[in-house]
Amino acid sequence: MKDDLPKGFRAATVAAKFRNWNRDDLGLIFSDLPCVLAALFTRNIFCAAPVIVCKEILASGRTIRAVVANAGQANSCTGADGLKDCREIQEIAAKDLGVAPDEIALVSTGVIGARFDMAKWREALKKLSAGLGKQDAEGFTRSFMTTDAFPKFASRDIELSAGNVRLTVMAKGAGMICPDMATMLCVVLTDAAITREYWRKFFIKEVDASFNRVSVDGDTSTNDTILGLANGASGVELISDGDRELFRDELGQILKKVAYMLVQDGEGSSKVIHIDIEGAADEAAAKKAARAVAGSQLVKTAIYGGDANWGRIINAVGYSGVDVRPDEVGLYLCGIERFRDGVPVNDNMEAELAEKLKERDISVRIILGKGDGKYSMLSSDLGREYVTLNSDYRS
Repeated sequence: MKDDLPKGFRAATVAAKFRNWNRDDLGLIFSDLPCVLAALFTRNIFCAAPVIVCKEILASGRTIRAVVANAGQANSCTGADGLKDCREIQEIAAKDLGVAPDEIALVSTGVIGARFDMAKWREALKKLSAGLGKQDAEGFTRSFMTTDAFPKFASRDIELSAGNVRLTVMAKGAGMICPDMATMLCVVLTDAAITREYWRKFFIKEVDASFNRVSVDGDTSTNDTILGLANGASGVELISDGDRELFRDELGQILKKVAYMLVQDGEGSSKVIHIDIEGAADEAAAKKAARAVAGSQLVKTAIYGGDANWGRIINAVGYSGVDVRPDEVGLYLCGIERFRDGVPVNDNMEAELAEKLKERDISVRIILGKGDGKYSMLSSDLGREYVTLNSDYRS
């Protein structure tokens, strides 16, 4: 077991058997000290009961002490009964941990429409707190994986003026991934002594620049949640503008690292597509163009097949709704210019381009010729396995 959690945080997992898998599927993060909370949630109107509970905690401005995460049961579209189940879980866990129920956040993933199996929850919760300290970041991350091929987590130490602090990010996600809270669960921990004002400011900005810029299949789920807990256990404060800038930058880098893992592990995917829009009228226009390319099924399947069909990319820009002139748009695929001044270029480089398309990371650079607006996104290709995985998800 690695010692990769920040100071003052402990983890535990158990096998609740929410589905027919032979592994732990219920996890707990507990902080010895109260934590300042930052969070962002799905924009899906049908948000799950655990999301509603977390939103209430965030809106209250209270500190929290724990996160309970599970796989296999989403508790989404379950109405008042689903919320009642969440409250009961908070009550049971609070008694075992010696904290207040509203200091416990819940994150869940699974099939929409089914309530929690409370008999399994009650039995598993009896064992959960007893295992605190016996798991690391990887163990906790594995406890709420579903179709993920590998656990997505990272830690890094940051040297500030007054000493070192640590950031740890743990996430799940492979399918149902789209911008505006990409479909995933994520818990971010730090032992930095940071104010609520700065923590939330940094958190919102860097999540928007990372997890909100990925797309696998264009679906946003009912349970998307990213929680940030800062407990100050290191005793190290961000005492200068330099400290705050360094901390924010390190937060951004680690979030981007884990966001890349989500796209890398997209269900059935084999490629990560790096989309860079330049020369848009403004950032909003660049964002619109990037999302059109990232969400195009034709672009995704072409990249999956290693087909240098750059016309599909230009086509997506054309229907994106962005104001462009064909004779001002440029396109580079895998670093090779393929479109300029309204016509194709470098037709003699098809063979070289085909070789580059065999690589894991594929670059798409589009110049719109309208201004200084720019935007970047990550997307995945789309292969046969995606259909296989999602056609029998409940079985």
